[in-house]
Amino acid sequence: MTADEVRMLLLAGGRLAAEPGVQAAELDPVVARLLRRDDGVDSDGQAQQVLTEALPRLWEGGWQPADVVHAARRRVSQRGARLVAAVVAAEAEAAQAAPPDAWAAQLAALPAGPRSVTAWWQGERVQPSAAWRDVLRVIGLFRSLPRLEQLVPPPSGWSTLLWPVEAPGSDADGKVLHRIRSLLAKAESTEFTEEAEALTAKAQSLMARHAIDTAVLAQREGRASSGGVAARRLHLDDPHTEAKAAVVQAVGNANGVRVVLLPAFGIATLVGFRDDVDLVELLVTSLLLQAARALAEAARTGGARARSTPFRRGFLYSYAQRVEERLTLAREAATAEARADYGAELAPVLAERSAAVDRAVEELFPSLRRRSGSTVDPAGWHAGRRAADDADLGSGTGRRALPSAP
Repeated sequence: MTADEVRMLLLAGGRLAAEPGVQAAELDPVVARLLRRDDGVDSDGQAQQVLTEALPRLWEGGWQPADVVHAARRRVSQRGARLVAAVVAAEAEAAQAAPPDAWAAQLAALPAGPRSVTAWWQGERVQPSAAWRDVLRVIGLFRSLPRLEQLVPPPSGWSTLLWPVEAPGSDADGKVLHRIRSLLAKAESTEFTEEAEALTAKAQSLMARHAIDTAVLAQREGRASSGGVAARRLHLDDPHTEAKAAVVQAVGNANGVRVVLLPAFGIATLVGFRDDVDLVELLVTSLLLQAARALAEAARTGGARARSTPFRRGFLYSYAQRVEERLTLAREAATAEARADYGAELAPVLAERSAAVDRAVEELFPSLRRRSGSTVDPAGWHAGRRAADDADLGSGTGRRALPSAP
């Protein structure tokens, strides 16, 4: 079998793997032929070439390095995700142009390790047949990924003459984010609920007030505040991805950030002013950790029902609703304090920020539609609401009971 024949076999196997509902065993005839030709897994580099050649189409279609690795983790396996990371890293190392900061940060976050299909297989220590099957499934994944919105310039657009570069944050922005991260880290590490609430409430209030102050100052100076509106993707892992997305939605709603979901891939796109998007990312990470701990405790004490999927889903949806209520109260308090300082100057600034976010969402997602929710377990709903009351955020002055949703 010649190199061209191997390439054609890989592409045929990829087409088969891309078909909906195809089972791993259906790839075995192609795997068997590849094994007869190369039991060292891509010793001639044909698979590396096929995978690398597929990346530019994905980049032009709006995908970014972290997105593709995330999609492979969900649709193929953890091992498949490491294969994608190896191929993406190798392509980046061979590139000549310097990527934008957001793209470079994603490349830097890729795990250190192999940079070829063969080296990946050797590091995984699996049978050649399993490795070849992963290769075909990743080729199939690359073929089947839909186009996404272009949030960061792809390699073909890496020119400051063609693409605007997001302005870096000021030293003050960096100091505020550092303080917020420190507060959240302390809140997550303490065993005392009241202390954690006070710390997280301080973090929320600090960022909300900083965003307002920055916006007012920018308005006075006649410039865009804090780099203007940004769009950024957040990746959510199984299980219960859509319920976790409800937590993201809740945090976004309470902080002036619009959240657009791509449920099939566990991707949430955050659209808002950069300072608000930063805050949402930090809070979501913290809250999902807290929710996981609370769910584990509920499962430990609640018996078999508390370990069921409807219960857990209901828990997370309820948790999200209650968190949104508490976050909204905290942000409103910070806004009220700012209104006392700025008076009538504040309202038009906040209105313009909201309108700017709405315009950005309409431009990026002109065909948005709302999705209906899922059926949940009422016991899980009420347990999630109680857990949200105990989460590490709030006014720091105690919790108040609100009517429970059915």
